[in-house]
Amino acid sequence: MAAILAERGAVVVDADRLARDAVAVGTDGYRAVVDRFGPEVVAGDGGLDRKALAGVVFDDPGALADLNAIVHPLVRAAIAERVAELAGTDAVVVLEIPLLVESGRSYGAAQVIVVDCPEEVAVRRLVEGRGMDGADARRRIAAQVSRADRLAAANVVIDNSGSLADLRRQVDAAWVHLRGAAS
Repeated sequence: MAAILAERGAVVVDADRLARDAVAVGTDGYRAVVDRFGPEVVAGDGGLDRKALAGVVFDDPGALADLNAIVHPLVRAAIAERVAELAGTDAVVVLEIPLLVESGRSYGAAQVIVVDCPEEVAVRRLVEGRGMDGADARRRIAAQVSRADRLAAANVVIDNSGSLADLRRQVDAAWVHLRGAAS
């Protein structure tokens, strides 16, 4: 959805990209992750082995909390920095934050758009699109806040269980809504 909004002119701040940057080789975040989880989460190229790290944290809520305690403050600071850079412009800024509800933060967002689909659709897409096995996909979904909680936090809900054309129609409607809210 964020990519479609970017096509319309929105400035997208991608929390997942900022999280990857926060734990890139040589950063304090990288060192903190390796210090906490050990050399088994380091890939052959020296970067983080995300699959190995996921295998640890999605089976252990304490380990997931530790990882979040390392990464989330770094991402929050990077988001705040980027939003401050855009203050005073007429840009429609979209914060793409998959774990927004889990974080308990609003980042000052005027609107919260939740892109939603039934769990089985999400599982199928993770299996087909990312090559995960079904059990791993379900474990990752279970580690997130409930679908009901995400929907309750939304000002706008986009149903992503249909086709790309359906998604684009809904995003276009959301864009009109966002442009109106920004005026």
